[in-house]
Amino acid sequence: MGSKIFDRFTADLVAMLKARGTAGLSDIADALKPLLRESEFAAIAFPDDSVRKRVLFHDPGTDVHVLAHIHEAGKRGRPHSHGASWAVYGTVTGFTDMTEWRRSNPPHEPHAVLEPVSHYRLGPGDTRAYPPHLIHSTAHPEAARVIRVTGTDLDRIARYGFDPAHDMIVTPASS
Repeated sequence: MGSKIFDRFTADLVAMLKARGTAGLSDIADALKPLLRESEFAAIAFPDDSVRKRVLFHDPGTDVHVLAHIHEAGKRGRPHSHGASWAVYGTVTGFTDMTEWRRSNPPHEPHAVLEPVSHYRLGPGDTRAYPPHLIHSTAHPEAARVIRVTGTDLDRIARYGFDPAHDMIVTPASS
């Protein structure tokens, strides 16, 4: 990608995944933090506002992806999970209001009742790891630039979103 700190991060990322798998998600989140504060990385990851989602890195051996997302002010995502994949979110600019949810009714029922279990803000330099199947939602009261590291291409796996208007789980979820 042209950034020494990014190249070092991706080499460490692949090494961590090969050594520890998903047991090392918190280490990946910690390793991402310094990258989020680097102006050289931010300039390369977000060269302009015309592309809302860019793949910055993909390792075919581990299938890990590093993506740059630009979120408009006022964007609010519905509760969703990344299915069998994990994710690590990190904020470069702006902030992301995150809510984690728990399904409170039995999974065999066709509708879903979700309850919020935690709510917090990820500001510049903050990261958080999300294991597979964790239901969460994002909100961006102001414009934000976010890095998301995922265990696979989320567009190619079953993911689940919650449609509160119909009290149903739907797939695929928007990320």
